[in-house]
Amino acid sequence: MSRARHVLVVGGGANAEHDVSNGSAAAVREALLASGHLVTGLTIRRDGGWETVSGTQIGIAAAIQRLRESDVIFPALHGEGTEDGTIAGLLDVVGVPYVGSGVRAGALAMDKWTSKLIAERLGISTARGALVDGESTHGDPAAVPLPVVVKPVASGSSYGAARVDRAQDLDAAIAAAQQYDTRVLVEEFVTAREIDVAVMRGATGELHVAPPLEIGKDTEQLFDTALKYDAAPDFRVPAAVPQVVRDRLSAAAKAMYEALGCAGVARVDFFVRDDEIIFNEINTMPGMTEHSQVPRMFAVDGVTFPELTARLVAAAYARDARRSEKRDAEDSRRRRQP
Repeated sequence: MSRARHVLVVGGGANAEHDVSNGSAAAVREALLASGHLVTGLTIRRDGGWETVSGTQIGIAAAIQRLRESDVIFPALHGEGTEDGTIAGLLDVVGVPYVGSGVRAGALAMDKWTSKLIAERLGISTARGALVDGESTHGDPAAVPLPVVVKPVASGSSYGAARVDRAQDLDAAIAAAQQYDTRVLVEEFVTAREIDVAVMRGATGELHVAPPLEIGKDTEQLFDTALKYDAAPDFRVPAAVPQVVRDRLSAAAKAMYEALGCAGVARVDFFVRDDEIIFNEINTMPGMTEHSQVPRMFAVDGVTFPELTARLVAAAYARDARRSEKRDAEDSRRRRQP
């Protein structure tokens, strides 16, 4: 277990995943208390304001002061305006260590179109797709073979996502997705197993890849918001895949994690069809309750939920210490120059 620290957990958010984030934040606070940390919390309200976990509203100056009084921030936040690099940017300015990816990685990962292009550049297969960006398009959405999945480019928990089987329904699905993001991805529906891989960087910089998890469902189903939250999901871990496929999944997940410059833990989602793997998306702050995918994957690997959250805190603190040493060394070098 890492040394006990004062960890401030942030939940909520001014987006569709507000309640999901609050659930993650509550679970993380409980887990960190179990691992011996001093834990406090703040919530970002739906209107973007801040409040304590007991519901007392506070101003941004008071919120920043509370952030600065903590050793480490754990932003258990999901969705647009939070895990897309927005909160990381705030915490960088405030100057406090935090769990998870920084601005660049958060922004790149949240953008499903951009992460798809990065995967392709790495030689990882993706589904055929097109981007609707306001009035313009990149590729022809109508040319993507039916059925297709229509989803907002920067939204989580499958909000605004839908499967479309008929061409006459495509425009309506795009319009519905645009309620969450003006940029919309139209992607060929992949009939395959859905398998997730969790990658975490530890305090010493090493990468830990947990056993893969399969989402148990009909391969013709879209793993939408209803399947995720309205019923107990069927998660199968470790996923029953040949070792050669598991090795390829791990390698692809690590390649995406490294290419985006992720930190903390990330969940990389794939489709698997026989021995073919197809990148779907990457999530830099996945669900963080004991029953969520990432904690379940690490639990099978012998890492309890309290230990997982403690490792993330230790990694954040160590990363900040390395950054400070690097800045100090650079300052010293500049002072020695004539």
